[in-house]
Amino acid sequence: MMFTCTTPACTDLGHGHGFAAARKGYAAAVPARRRPVSSKLVRDRKGRKLRIDIHCHYLNRDAAAKLAHLNPAQYEPSVKYASALTREVNVKQMQDRAAMLSTIEVRLKDMDRMGIDIQAVSPAPQQTYYWTEPGLGAEVSRMVNDRLAEIVAKWPDRFVGLGTVPLQNVELAVIELDRCVKQLGLRGVEINPNVAGKELTDPGLNLDRFFAKARELDIVIFMHPIGFTQGDRLMDHYLNNVIGNPLDTTVGTSHLIFGGVMERHPGLKIVLPHAGGFLGHYWARMDHAWRARPDCRTVIRKPPTSYLKKFFFDTITFDPEMLRNLIDKFGAAQVLLGTDYPFDMGEEDPVGLINSVPRLPSAEKERIMGGNAARLLKIRR
Repeated sequence: MMFTCTTPACTDLGHGHGFAAARKGYAAAVPARRRPVSSKLVRDRKGRKLRIDIHCHYLNRDAAAKLAHLNPAQYEPSVKYASALTREVNVKQMQDRAAMLSTIEVRLKDMDRMGIDIQAVSPAPQQTYYWTEPGLGAEVSRMVNDRLAEIVAKWPDRFVGLGTVPLQNVELAVIELDRCVKQLGLRGVEINPNVAGKELTDPGLNLDRFFAKARELDIVIFMHPIGFTQGDRLMDHYLNNVIGNPLDTTVGTSHLIFGGVMERHPGLKIVLPHAGGFLGHYWARMDHAWRARPDCRTVIRKPPTSYLKKFFFDTITFDPEMLRNLIDKFGAAQVLLGTDYPFDMGEEDPVGLINSVPRLPSAEKERIMGGNAARLLKIRR
């Protein structure tokens, strides 16, 4: 079955059409706020405490337009496994937030309002384009990465870049990763938890070469989902985002752990969005399985959480006590401020959320708000 846009006037920017209508709709939309937004910025030029957003997205309109004729929606779980109402709401969201996704001047105003000094800006999650033929995937990856580098060059005090690579072909992925870092100055890459439905540990992909190169270059890997790939039961109520996104992160991370990627490549800097999916909050079950069953010990030599503790987690929990539990388990050094800007499932007041966490010392707040990200991304001011 081919899945296409739900209306002839679709304004989903990720599909490369309807830009004018989407931009027109932006001015009329004001997202709802749950809490008053913290507006104070820390701006001490001599050793200031930076607030850095590890989880935010930019949509490259030219890349989307280049692939629009191939009907990208048919390959996207977030579209395939969505009800008509969900697709309608998503189209409206893209209308309302078009300028936030692609216009830097709008983004800067929002960053100031939210109290964010620097964004580690990554592609819109669907702009990995793993479903494309490898050569085309590499070409579009270069387009996306070149534009991110331009943004960073123009506003170096406000942005660092996390690019994309064509994981459908590991040789091309390694070449583009090397270019991202050494030529463009990007600080890492965004990947999805699977490659067009194949696990990151699939032998046919041979992605150990990619992970080895990422470790060699000492860059950040930001692993962001695009909906669950077997989402037939998640069609209604936006469940393929509400449940499917953290589920896909959980499955992808579990393969990296149980498949030995974290054991073979110690020191990988992988950031998990949405507070680590479900693993960040139900980790004990996999440790129990590792102790109880030999089929859970075919590769790794240590309990799974010993590897999970090496990952990093953003703060998108929407609840101070849940964030408190994440910090208690994995440590303040592993947690980074995130917003998921500019999507409606993001955190509007990340600073306020962190400040509301009970019993959190000021020094740990500062690390979570920016110190950890500055270290990982090698941001020095």
